Amino acid sequence: MSAEMIIEKDRVVHFHYTVRDDANEILETTEGRQPQPILYGHGNVPKGIEEALAGHVSGDQVTVKLAPEDAYGERRENWTERVPKKYLPKGRRLQPGMTVRLHTEQGPRTVTVVKVGHTVVDVDLNHPLAGRALNFELSIVDVREATAEELAHGHVHGPGGHHH
Repeated sequence: MSAEMIIEKDRVVHFHYTVRDDANEILETTEGRQPQPILYGHGNVPKGIEEALAGHVSGDQVTVKLAPEDAYGERRENWTERVPKKYLPKGRRLQPGMTVRLHTEQGPRTVTVVKVGHTVVDVDLNHPLAGRALNFELSIVDVREATAEELAHGHVHGPGGHHH
């Protein structure tokens, strides 16, 4: 029987998470879906989540309360950008207030639609949970070595990860 793989830099971690506010309301969860895959140590999740996962193994449960600066950052006023519609998800009628995943050079980013034009969309670049203290419940499903390709690209490939 081999030793369990510990979460450390350059390993792939699959985990479930539930995010709650101070009133214990669930704001976001992966329960009932595929676990979240990340390449640990590459800034693919907020720094407070990475710090909380460090040194754990598959099967561990971790609970952590994060201040805004350790979660999704402080909210920045008027942090908007005009984006051509072709860069936003197809098949959904975009409406102000809805959140969508925008693929950027730094990886996927969750943004909020502010205004929809004929060919462009104004989006708020703040994460929808920015500026809030949050409670995270993390359940580690699997830890494995990253492939050379994943390390070169800085993110997870394959089932549940990034597909080129």
